[in-house]
Amino acid sequence: MTTTTTTSTSATTSTTTSTSASTTTAGSSASRPGRGPVPVLWLALLATPVAAAANAPVLILPDMAGSLGVGTSTAAWLVAAFAWAMAVSIPLLAGLLRRRGLAPVLRLSSALLLGGTLLVAASPWLPLTLLGRAAQAAGGAGLVASAMSLAGSARRMGVISAGFGMLGATGPLLGAQLSHTVSWRLSLSVSLISLLAVPAVSRYAKAPAAAPQGRFDARGAALLTVLATALVLLPHAPAVALGSAALAAALLALHIRRRPEGFVPAALIRRPLFLGSALLALALSASYFTLLFAVPRLISDRAGWDTGAAGAGQLVALLTGSALSWLLAAGSARMGRVAVRTVLIAIGTLAALIAVFASHGPLLLLATLGGVFGATGANAVLSTHAASSVPDAQRPTAIGLFTLCYQLGGAFGPAIATALVLGS
Repeated sequence: MTTTTTTSTSATTSTTTSTSASTTTAGSSASRPGRGPVPVLWLALLATPVAAAANAPVLILPDMAGSLGVGTSTAAWLVAAFAWAMAVSIPLLAGLLRRRGLAPVLRLSSALLLGGTLLVAASPWLPLTLLGRAAQAAGGAGLVASAMSLAGSARRMGVISAGFGMLGATGPLLGAQLSHTVSWRLSLSVSLISLLAVPAVSRYAKAPAAAPQGRFDARGAALLTVLATALVLLPHAPAVALGSAALAAALLALHIRRRPEGFVPAALIRRPLFLGSALLALALSASYFTLLFAVPRLISDRAGWDTGAAGAGQLVALLTGSALSWLLAAGSARMGRVAVRTVLIAIGTLAALIAVFASHGPLLLLATLGGVFGATGANAVLSTHAASSVPDAQRPTAIGLFTLCYQLGGAFGPAIATALVLGS
């Protein structure tokens, strides 16, 4: 799904070595003696196909609707279900990674992804297809959480995040091509490619299960799930979702005070480095996904480009911005945290200003490039900042909550675009 890509994802010298050591999680730190870190290309293969699967329905919703015997607007719930499941599952499966280690998460995620794909491939009814899409997203979320936890440095996170951006950008065209050539059901199954990386990642990162950490905080997990669900639905049902989110947030805050070492650790959300990283990622993600939906319409209205030219230009901008974001990730250790955040804020702000005032097509595409650069760069670099702010045992949780914030930006962006541009 473009809205939750989508999307969104995701240093050298001695500082890099320090960062890598500090951000390696329990799953990778317990690797077999003599084994190095998991090769980053395996991690990218593990995590990034979900971005293409999420965006695959964008151009083929009418075909999906016709096959299932529903209207296009009703079929769009297949996109919403994927976004919701991806958002709420990442912190839940990151919590499982924290408590039980890598192997159970890889097994569960693989089973969810495979089972969900089988449902999507065989189901003739929308409700069962919705269940399959949600299972696919949950499985993909677990693989993403595992890959991010094993990345260990901003440079390696940059590869994963850039891969997210690139596959997310090509997802709609790939989905349309597979749909027209074979079936729309195959278009929704491309995330199965991730399973090719599971044996290799398991082999490199072979580790015993993490030691149990007391009774599982089911109430904390449930309250966080309700809060995330309400926030995802906020653009679609503002009044009900806002009230539900406020109530869930209040109850979660009280629960954290009673159980500070629970599913959402109190020490984590009190750390300025974590909060600043997560909130900045949310803002840049929301800005990017707003531009992703708004710029094609702006190019058509202001510059007179047709749909094909606007789409091709945006694809080039997205691929270029995603690739360039890796350069920021690779050089982030030399630059330092303040400089990196300054670059991200400056480029994100400039992209938004260009979109507001520019009337030439190339400048509007430059806004898209800046938006995806800021969002994917933030996913790569700020996730390592967030993870490095906490002890080893809490790093999977930090990555899960950080990624939840990024995903929420993907939920808010299309609604902002609709309110400001698409609805006019």
